[in-house]
Amino acid sequence: MKKIITVIILFMTFFQTSTIIAQDILKGNDLSTIKVDNLTSNEIDKIKSQLANSQISIDQAEPMVLSKGMSPMEFAKLKARLASSTINSNNVSSTGTVGDITVATDQNVVEYNSPKKNDDILVFGSELFDNPSLNFAQDLKLATPVNYILGPGDELQIAVYGVQEFNSNIAVTAEGKISIQFVGQISVSGMTIEAATQKIKGAIAKVYGTVKSGQSQVSVTLSKIRTIKVTVIGGNQPGNYSVSSLATVFNALHLAGGPGKNGSYRNIELIRNNKVLRKIDVYRFLVKGDQADNIGLRDNDVIRIPAYSQRVVLSGEVKRPGIFEMKNGETFSDLLSFASGFNEFAYTASVNVEQKTGKEFKVLDINEENYSSYIPKSGDVFKVSRILDRFENRIKIEGAVFRPDTYSFKEGMRVSDLVTKAEGLKEDAYTKRAKIIRLKSDLTSEIVNVDLNAALKGDLNANVELKREDVFTIYSVLEFREEYKISIDGEVKNPGKYPYYENLTLNDLIVQVGGFTGSASKRVEIARMIKSDSIKENDSKRVEVFNLELTPENEQIKNFPLEPFDVVNIRRLAVYEKPSVVKISGSVVYPGNYVLANKKESVYSIVMRAGGLTTDANFQGLKIKRPIKSDQIEDIENVSINVNGDNSQEKLSKKLEDEIKFATIPVNWEKIVKDKDHYSNVTLFGGDEIIVSKFNEGVKIVGNVLLTSEIPYRKNKNFNYYIDAVGGIDSKGWKKKAYIIYPNGKAAVAKSFLFFKSYPKVLPDSQIVVPTKPETDKMSSGELVSIASVVTSLALLIVTAFK
Repeated sequence: MKKIITVIILFMTFFQTSTIIAQDILKGNDLSTIKVDNLTSNEIDKIKSQLANSQISIDQAEPMVLSKGMSPMEFAKLKARLASSTINSNNVSSTGTVGDITVATDQNVVEYNSPKKNDDILVFGSELFDNPSLNFAQDLKLATPVNYILGPGDELQIAVYGVQEFNSNIAVTAEGKISIQFVGQISVSGMTIEAATQKIKGAIAKVYGTVKSGQSQVSVTLSKIRTIKVTVIGGNQPGNYSVSSLATVFNALHLAGGPGKNGSYRNIELIRNNKVLRKIDVYRFLVKGDQADNIGLRDNDVIRIPAYSQRVVLSGEVKRPGIFEMKNGETFSDLLSFASGFNEFAYTASVNVEQKTGKEFKVLDINEENYSSYIPKSGDVFKVSRILDRFENRIKIEGAVFRPDTYSFKEGMRVSDLVTKAEGLKEDAYTKRAKIIRLKSDLTSEIVNVDLNAALKGDLNANVELKREDVFTIYSVLEFREEYKISIDGEVKNPGKYPYYENLTLNDLIVQVGGFTGSASKRVEIARMIKSDSIKENDSKRVEVFNLELTPENEQIKNFPLEPFDVVNIRRLAVYEKPSVVKISGSVVYPGNYVLANKKESVYSIVMRAGGLTTDANFQGLKIKRPIKSDQIEDIENVSINVNGDNSQEKLSKKLEDEIKFATIPVNWEKIVKDKDHYSNVTLFGGDEIIVSKFNEGVKIVGNVLLTSEIPYRKNKNFNYYIDAVGGIDSKGWKKKAYIIYPNGKAAVAKSFLFFKSYPKVLPDSQIVVPTKPETDKMSSGELVSIASVVTSLALLIVTAFK
């Protein structure tokens, strides 16, 4: 029995604790026993309301709550639940103050599925309801207007504070009354929030004497606004809708998806108490932004969307083409205003309209002066055409004038008038003749020649009268001159072709190209073309050649006059060669860079200059690494070696340029020591590198072998010994094509004669390479069957022939 009593006490304590935090989290003294997971959604909402009434956030309340014993973990849970409640709540609340009236609203949000879009998106006004980003839902976060009419379903929060206190949330009953404790029932339905507040204050003052004396104050707050029901008929999604009592006509129309396919946008009826209260014209809002028709709704209002009476189509060069609904008495000018007028390319003098008769169509032309009087008929199709791509008063001048351009043409305009408009002739203008290209009446063109000099002096015969679309061209004397050039090549800093000027001398040209290079000699060769009116059969010369020698004393040669198309060539010094450097590295006494002392400097000479080979040098491991020059790659590119469409030429040149870059020349040092004239003692070039490797007793085996390794060298052991030492070749290895790379870069391959195969000799520091066996296409079973069939047929044919 004691255990049962203990459990009951603990349960009551827990329940009381939960109730305490739900009722007053700020005033509780002990919050250590609170379990947030056990709090209901209503209790969380009460905590949130308490924080809102105290005008503090949960973050601001954190130090106070933790000081009263709540653990940080439970506080984090509480904060998360409050945040989740804010996001997932179906209540939207707003507060505001108007005068001395505090208004707070709480409205259940009604969600609807997006209505089906209007079938005809060209109808003007349909985009207002088809666009999901447009929404006319009321903003419940704004203060409730003071002229808000109370009704059943609204809820008021009435509070008395001061000497006497009273606080209660009171709903307006179905009879339109509120019931206040000790005060009684007060009828507020149909009253504005402002009038109801004054009435409630007066009634409370009769009971609470301190209110009348001013020692206590009364606060009336609208804490929850009611939901009303409206009916939409003729909409894209007709039906009954539950909306806020603050909703407007456009809000309900948007929920219904706007008018249906045949619904009117101009004569929408708002019916209240079985009477048409107002006719709504959506175009008034779309064209002028006027929301006079967007009035508030009442409970049981009916929005009726009738079928349209007349629609017309406006297409072509207007800013907003589409289908438009017209009212009686509206003109084509009104239709243009709905479409925002003509665009910049429209032909505005007249508009074409296709009109329906009882039997067929007819076409009318509406002139500009009739736009304000023509009344469109239902089914009219107006087409606004584009202006013509031509000019009524254009004339053009081009060539040697200061402002060549297109100008406006006037009747009676002459050549001199157009030249004046173009701000006169340039200095290079050719005045003896100009031309006019003119379009004739039969659409062919003719040329009219003009004596420009006489025309500008006032000669009426020469000062030709111009016509529309004439193109007047004034030549430049520079157009009749040949462009003269001088060529200079050889040992100058900037060789090339340069413009020729009168009195140009050799010295002028040399200065213009930046002077001579350091390798320039005194010899100058000038080639000049031969000009003659007759052909001399005995004279085979193509050009005249002048050989000059420039010296500081010979100023006359420096001032040698040049002529157009001369070719000047500055010769190079007979002996002018910069020092060339080679490099030697590896096992020599003094490795490094060495300058080639003479043109026949050889390998032996450089090795000796480097102090000779060291004791650990491999005599069989000397080689020369020579850079591949660009001219060698060009030689390969200039030779076509394409085979069966395989561009081997391009692949080879690219490989030399990007991958190999160097050529290896093997050197037989032992032969060179015995005979300095041996072919291995090659002549060196600048950029060469002599590499002397150290003696290495290992033999490397790479490629398609089972184990890539380095085997110690053993004298008199043959090729197969080293292959077997690494486990032999693998399934892809091609042994008969195996080769050896010796230390000096020379290679040797296996050879075969009849059934005998010989492999190259193995030396220390060699490298044995086993390549990959090429893949061959094996015959399929079908191909084997085909061959067998052919052989069988041939055999039968032979047997038959010998019978």
